[in-house]
Amino acid sequence: MISRRSLVAAALAAPVLPLSAAASGLLRIGYQKNGILVVAKQQAAIEARLKPLGVAVRWVEFSFGPPLLEALGLGSIDLGQTGDAPPIFAQAAGANLVYAASQEAAGSGAAILLPKGSAIRSLADLKGKRVAFAKGSSAHNLTVAALEKAGLTYRDIEPVTLAPADAAAAFARGSIDAWTIWDPYFAMAEVGEGVRILTLATEIARQNSYLLANRGFAEANAPVLIAALDALADVARWCGENRGEVAALLSQGTGVPLPATRRAVDRAEYVIGPVTPAIIAEQQRVADRFHALGLIPRPIRIADAVWAPPIRNG
Repeated sequence: MISRRSLVAAALAAPVLPLSAAASGLLRIGYQKNGILVVAKQQAAIEARLKPLGVAVRWVEFSFGPPLLEALGLGSIDLGQTGDAPPIFAQAAGANLVYAASQEAAGSGAAILLPKGSAIRSLADLKGKRVAFAKGSSAHNLTVAALEKAGLTYRDIEPVTLAPADAAAAFARGSIDAWTIWDPYFAMAEVGEGVRILTLATEIARQNSYLLANRGFAEANAPVLIAALDALADVARWCGENRGEVAALLSQGTGVPLPATRRAVDRAEYVIGPVTPAIIAEQQRVADRFHALGLIPRPIRIADAVWAPPIRNG
């Protein structure tokens, strides 16, 4: 886990660099409808930590990871959080980003769901079926890993790539056979009549989440990025100890009904830590899987995109 002491020490050790992207005194953060960033936004935790540095915060909401990372790579935002697959697709496309921190094995908040009346009883029964997921998302990786566990290949299903809102509508009208999705969409769908969980992510593979930064921003604004991560580490610890309050803050901040938010919070793990060699190795396995399937255009090396705070010599 990233400790406050270690992050502050790193900030003090980092050289004072010109604030290129933050020259206007602004950190732009992309977030989705769940997780630590939403809680931090509601608490204004990052704002408080960055105020002594003269940096304000602007929040930008995204529906899922790939568009968030597209904005990050283009420099439209500076920091954001996604699941495991989006940064792999982004790095393979040449996006200008780095892994800044990790949220390791972030609970059981993803699953493959079945609609009312489905005859599917096992992962093997997905053969020939229409399986929906967001392209380039963590759900994409979960789908591929689940097929592998069942002895199936990606060609054995009919992939239906839809953004979460579109997939929810398709699932509700019965036009897809299965839906791979994460919280809070998972929790909202779960309460539907006759909806079944075919498998949870925890039954298939470890799925880490990541805090990612624009590479240029990270290189030019190490003290700002470290202070933001420091604040998020504190928020993560608070979340783990105050789940009832977390659910209320998330529901207020996202508009997701409180009962569904409670479900999502109860199965989440709240921790922010470094991108360790073990985590890099796990992410590399995911990247290699996507390349072997021809889903990314070229092999990538995850370690090339892992950020470390600069240390002043002497």
